[in-house]
Amino acid sequence: MQDDLIELDKRYYIHPVINYRAHEKRGATIIKSGDGAYLTDIEGNTLLDAFSGLWCVNTGYGHESIVEAAQEQMRTLPYATGYFHFASEPAIKLAAKLVEITPSSLQHVFFSMGGSDAVDSAIRFIVHYFNSLGKPTKKQFISIERGYHGSSSQGAGLTALPVFHNNFDLPLPNQHKIACPYSYRLAHGHDADAVITESVAALKSKVDEIGVDNVAAFFCEPIIGSGGVIVPPKGWLKAMQECCNELGILFVVDEVITGFGRTGTMFASEAEDVQPDLMTVAKGLTAGYAPMGAVMMSDHVYQTIAGSESNSAPVGHGFTYSAHPVSAAIALEVIRLYEEGGLLENAQKVAPFFEQGLQALLDHPLVGDARSRGLLGALELVCDKQTKAQFDPSLKLPEKISDAAYKNRVIFRSFADGILGFAPALCYREEDFAILFERVKKTLDEVLADPDVQAAIS
Repeated sequence: MQDDLIELDKRYYIHPVINYRAHEKRGATIIKSGDGAYLTDIEGNTLLDAFSGLWCVNTGYGHESIVEAAQEQMRTLPYATGYFHFASEPAIKLAAKLVEITPSSLQHVFFSMGGSDAVDSAIRFIVHYFNSLGKPTKKQFISIERGYHGSSSQGAGLTALPVFHNNFDLPLPNQHKIACPYSYRLAHGHDADAVITESVAALKSKVDEIGVDNVAAFFCEPIIGSGGVIVPPKGWLKAMQECCNELGILFVVDEVITGFGRTGTMFASEAEDVQPDLMTVAKGLTAGYAPMGAVMMSDHVYQTIAGSESNSAPVGHGFTYSAHPVSAAIALEVIRLYEEGGLLENAQKVAPFFEQGLQALLDHPLVGDARSRGLLGALELVCDKQTKAQFDPSLKLPEKISDAAYKNRVIFRSFADGILGFAPALCYREEDFAILFERVKKTLDEVLADPDVQAAIS
């Protein structure tokens, strides 16, 4: 059975973000079930998931109350369009709940199917906004090097990772980047004020270069996720918002990864009292139990797009599965678990164990940096701690790490540049972290013993 599935997968299933020829040779790793923070593969191996699926299963697996919410909604009303003037009860209640728990500047919700199309939707709304204001030249967008904003046709251009640009004719001519606040690799990285000052100056310089009358918006993640879990200093996000306000450009916070308890507060913006013009969310919204994303929108953006009563033209943007009632019902129960079910409180309680475990690994010969906020963190591997030199790509260190980690029954993200990403579920217990770091250390020790790795270090 397993071999049949692997062959079917190789023949028919196109996977995201892999080399297709390599996958044809390797085949799939098939996951069969999940419970709490643990997964079981088709061979019966139990694995500790330290990445919450893909930064999304914030609740952990197997919550019966989520399954029951989905079942009840499926029996009652499995689908309802959100087009025209139609709606469903769970979608309406979810919209109100999201306005309640997100920053106070955000008063309206547009539902998408995930993070990538939420970003694309935000771009479309921003274009509409400035056209409606009579400022049609404001069509230029700025984001951050190493940032990630999805892999849609436009969002992948705001993303600043080469793999999402290769052979896709991206980024687009109206998409620009400023330097990443990558403290570990900045000469003054230990100086938070200097990092913040540099980012603000870079944004002002880029806007001046393009022309303030041409710049529409600045997109950023509170913590740069897929670019290597880069954690800017506290105060950075607030400073970027204030800079955008001063420049008269829209400030868009992408909380697809950082939202719903991932960084210690319900949203990372909350920790610095940041008030975005728009915010994109997904992943933890439904904890990965069903597809759903959203664009949170300020009232001034909404009112401008809404136009006047005399203008009867619709705003021509939407998706068949926007505000899907089953996804909305799931999201409502997931948010209840964060708040009333104690998951957010638990995440805050156990975050110190996560941080301590990462910091303890700084003593390992391979580890150059350890960084985290809440339950989002990374280890950065280097072949020379003094120079911070990275391993040569020909060594294929990420593959070595991933293979060893799976053998040691732990799953995390091994990025191409030697960064290991972690996003444990909010249901983790102290004993789960003890297991996690025991297995991570064993994995690092085994990779360190590899002759090619030894040669690179020496």
